[in-house]
Formats: sequence, structure tokens, C-alpha cells
Amino acid sequence: MYYICTDCFLPAAYHMESWSKVFCYHETDASGLLIRPQGGSGPAAKELSSQMLGGCGILGVGIWLAVTQGNFATLSSSFPSLSAANLLIVTGTFVMIIGFVGCIGAIKENKCLLLSFFIMLLIIFLLELTVVILFFVYTDKIDKYAQRDLKKGLHLYGTDGNIGLTNAWSIIQTDFRCCGVSNYTDWFEVYNTTRVPDSCCLEFSENCGLHSPGTWWKAPCYETVKIWLQENLLAVGIFGLCTALVQILGLTFAMTMYCQVVKADTYCA
Repeated sequence: MYYICTDCFLPAAYHMESWSKVFCYHETDASGLLIRPQGGSGPAAKELSSQMLGGCGILGVGIWLAVTQGNFATLSSSFPSLSAANLLIVTGTFVMIIGFVGCIGAIKENKCLLLSFFIMLLIIFLLELTVVILFFVYTDKIDKYAQRDLKKGLHLYGTDGNIGLTNAWSIIQTDFRCCGVSNYTDWFEVYNTTRVPDSCCLEFSENCGLHSPGTWWKAPCYETVKIWLQENLLAVGIFGLCTALVQILGLTFAMTMYCQVVKADTYCA
């Protein structure tokens, strides 16, 4: 623990005379001193440490999904590696690295690391904001592209090397009680006959997809999942706002601490 002047944010040892008598300004007295832990373990360091811990948590969930749900992959044929597990692993690793840089910068009071953390986090925040804006601007185009890509992915259902996509479609159709992207006739083009996967059946049984359409789910999966997302839009919005708030706090603490270190170095020079 050491005393620090609230005017210049320098430890008392940097002052020419006794810390209890001489400060940066004549108005400053002993009441203008703060007790601060050595090594910068204040609110800024704690906030930046939480960024790293958050990244570790995301990475852990991603690894757990990859190990326990390895066969569950993406529904997209254009981006076969875009699975939930892979996204979480990449995101968690990136956030953990950025958080580590900020944490070390706060503990060591290193200007370079603090500024690097601020710039990287600012870039991520701006990219996220850009993606959200583009999503709402081009919603119709994204809808059409997504449906076209999903229909293309149907042709990979049940083929060798695509067990992840097969399992993903089976789970979606079973849990959401739907069939196909637009409707169950999407599967007719895949099989070149009047049949659907068994996961489309109202009551599951082997080869039930060969029976009449009256035994299949009629709801389109794309619209069903879209409605489900809209119903849970509030939860998604709250999660997004919380994420943005944490990032803004990280930016604020990083820049505040950076300015304090720069100010301290200026007085020391």
C-alpha cells in the first residue's frame, strides 16, 4: 500500500519534500491523499480482469460443446465450420487474449498494453455495431440468402461426412415440429420422390417419412425458428445491451487508467 496525491496521481515518494507538507498545489493537504494498493489492483484492473475471465468462460463452453456435442454442426452448406462450438471457441480465445492484455496492462500500469487493449476492444465494439446496423438494413436480402443456402444444405442431408448437418436438421425438425425450409416439399427435390426424413413425422417411427403427407409436420422450419427468435427478442436484446455495457466499461476504465499513467509519467519526467 502507498499514498498517492489526488492532484497528480503520483505516489508520495515522487514529491520533492515530505508528502505531508508539499504537494502539486498549495491547496492540497493530507486529506488530498488516497491509499492505493501497489501494482494497480483498483476498479480498472478488476474490470479488465473480468474481461479475461469472461473469455475463459466462453472458451470453456465452446470446448465442452465440441467434446460432448461434436456431431452437432451448422445448417449452412456455405459455412460448414460455422458451428456453435467453433464460434464460441474462436470468440472465447479472442476475448481471453484481449482481456489478458488489458489485465497485464492494468497490473503493470503499462501504457502500451492499456492502449492496445483499448484499440482492440474499440474495433470489436465498432464491428459489432456495424453488423447490427447492416442486419437491420438488409434484413430482406439476408432472409432470401439464408433460405437459399439452407435449401442447398438439404442436399447434404444423410451423406457421408455431413453427420453434423444431418443431426442438426433432425434436431430442429423434431424440437420445432416443422419440416423443410419453406415446407415439406423441399425434401422432394432432395430425394427425387415423395418422402421426407423420419424427423418430420408427427409420430416418429422407422421409415415413417415414406408415408402420406398427413403424417408429417406442415410448418416451415425457417419461419418457425424465426418466430421463436422474435418471441425471445427481449432476452436477446438484454444480452446484447449487457455485452455492450461491459465493453463500454472496459473502454472507459482502460482509457482512464491510461491517462493516469501518462499524467504520472509527465510529472516524473
